[in-house]
Amino acid sequence: MDELHSLYYLLDLAGTFAFAISGATAARKRNLDLFGICAIAFTVACGGGIIRDLCIGAIPPAGLTNWQYLVVSVIATALTVGFYPVVQQLNRPVLFFDSVGLALFAVTGAQKALSFGHNGEVALLLGITTAVGGGVIRDVLLTRVPVILEKEIYASAALAGAAIVVLGHNQKWISSDWVAIIALIVCFSLRILALRFRWNLPTPTNKKPKAKK
Repeated sequence: MDELHSLYYLLDLAGTFAFAISGATAARKRNLDLFGICAIAFTVACGGGIIRDLCIGAIPPAGLTNWQYLVVSVIATALTVGFYPVVQQLNRPVLFFDSVGLALFAVTGAQKALSFGHNGEVALLLGITTAVGGGVIRDVLLTRVPVILEKEIYASAALAGAAIVVLGHNQKWISSDWVAIIALIVCFSLRILALRFRWNLPTPTNKKPKAKK
């Protein structure tokens, strides 16, 4: 496919920008040097997309061949470093921008898999991979437990967004633009509401059996 839908491309760049801010903010908090901040920001912004492209055969990955992704990542990093006191005024900025990137990449990841002719299952899995891949790489590099391994609603929100894209593609009830918008709103809202009200997935309990008398 020579050209992807213009909305997909804009959303992909927006997700790159949001995740780059998330990565740069997290790296800045760890007192990394300028190169380290740029490296973390780019890895977070493009890591999930690169994994997706390798899986669907879009080689070489767009994150490595399209200069616009690098430029967007550098601009986001520069804004974060230059206006870090402003960024800090946001309520938990890393989580906010991470939620924005999560929603955008869940949608664009599923859309790109479908545009390359893959079925709904592949699109669903790669939508999640695109959304959470960069965050996992960031957390590993910064020696933190990845969010998807904890009980927070994170990958589940990406699953919901990707599922809406796949469902809309198969049913064709409304235009793909509206499907993307609805998927974005659902994924982002679910993640933000989970953070606001501390919604978590259930975890197994380690209750010890009562001793018999």
